[in-house]
Formats: sequence, structure tokens, C-alpha cells
Amino acid sequence: MKKVSENKCFGGVQGVYTHASDACSCDMTFGLFLPEEAEDGPVPVLWYLSGLTCTHENAMVKAGAQEWAAEYGIALVFPDTSPRGEGVADDEAYDLGQGAGFYVNATQEPWSPHFQMWDYVAEELPKIVTANFAVDEARQSIMGHSMGGHGALTMAMQLQGRFRSVSAFAPIANPTRSDWGRKQLSAYLGEDEMAWAGHDASLLMRAEGFDGPILIDQGSEDQFIDLLKPEVLAEAMVARRQNGRLRMQPGYDHSYFFVASFMADHVAFHAETLHRR
Repeated sequence: MKKVSENKCFGGVQGVYTHASDACSCDMTFGLFLPEEAEDGPVPVLWYLSGLTCTHENAMVKAGAQEWAAEYGIALVFPDTSPRGEGVADDEAYDLGQGAGFYVNATQEPWSPHFQMWDYVAEELPKIVTANFAVDEARQSIMGHSMGGHGALTMAMQLQGRFRSVSAFAPIANPTRSDWGRKQLSAYLGEDEMAWAGHDASLLMRAEGFDGPILIDQGSEDQFIDLLKPEVLAEAMVARRQNGRLRMQPGYDHSYFFVASFMADHVAFHAETLHRR
């Protein structure tokens, strides 16, 4: 692991680091905010998964999460959204390839050699973070935006017991029935739709639910709302009688202005579970 940068931030440190990834077979970059409390021992950790076209940097500089994480003594991890570099497959479209990993393990060529983002985020990066920084692996929560909201919800439901809480901003909620999903899932996982089900938050909610609380915010003026399909996830949450809230926020769109507007609510939501012994 190599340090790219470290900056003082709200009493803590915002760092950026690179490392050689076994899962993705390339170098990967991530951001990590450590609050001041990490100087005295391990702190709880909140994962933030970003959306299409993003890198580790978008949420790190736009979401305003560090201020609230510092208030509650919580670490923030900002993974990248895909493998990158020479020899890594890509596509001319913004919503496939580099910047659009969809948090799955690709089984299809040309994606399978590098696009193992599920293993990277769920297994490899947590081991690197806990081995090198003062974070408490027993106290973890996860959140994300758009494609990252899809990733956060699916990981929380697939990895029961790993995360104490999960939240999402405008998640891609039903990708098996959306153009933001069917295109990518068929490219990465093949045409067998049975293989897609474990990466659809609405299907997982009906089948499994989540063993903790959920918070979802969706902007009513989101320009992509028909692709996101929040109504399908809302129906699944009601059918499951899930402990959770899905809030429609009047006038907000899909941008980081929306994310930053409700970040304080989300960090406070996670802090309640992360500091519960």
C-alpha cells in the first residue's frame, strides 16, 4: 500500500492510498477519512459506494461526509467504482466498463479478468483497511449513491451480519427490470437472468430483507427516476415489513447537491447503530 496524500480534515485525516489488488489484478485507489478518535484506538467504519462515472474522489470531495463523521467519531471508506489502467477492458459508453463496475464479479469476457468488484469491496479492501488503520471490523455500516446505492443495498442483504445499517441516495433499485442494469448485468454476468437476482435490491428485499435498519432518500425531480424504480423497492419493503424508511424529497435531483443536503441525516442514522454496544 502506498500513500498518495494525507490532509488534516475536521480534526482527523483524509487520506488517499493505492495498492496492488489481487481481486482486480491491477492497482486500485481508495480514500479513507479517520476521525481524531482513531489516534486512541479502533473506530467504527462507514463504507460509501459511489455511482456511475465516479472514482474514489467524487464523494470524498463533494458529499460533505467528513464533517459529520468527525462529529460521531466514525471512519469513512471511499472505494473506487471499477478497476482501471492499461490492459483493463473499457467501453465507449459511460455506463459500462471503467467507472461502471456495478459491484459484481464479472464472469464474461472481456470483463472477467479485472472486474471483480464484489470481491474487492466485500473481501479484499476491508482486510487491507483493518490491517493498516485503526478501524473496528466488528462495527461496520454501508451507504451509497445511485449505482453505489445498488451496491450498498445488495451487499447489506447478501452479507447478513456484516453491516449494522444500510442507507442509499437514489439507488438503482430494480436493475433486472431497468436499462440501468439489464445492459450491465448481461455484459458482466451473461444472459442467464437467474444469475442477476442476487444483484437486485428489490428482489433481495422480497426474498431476504435486511437484519437491521434501512434509510433511503430519493429526489422527486431526479432526472433518472424512471431508471431507478424506487417504487418497486418501496413495495418490496412494505411486503417484507422491513425496518426502514424511504423518503421522497421534493424538488431534489440526482446530483451531489442532493447527496450533500441529506448527508448529515445519513451519518447520524448510521452512528446510532455503530455506537450501540
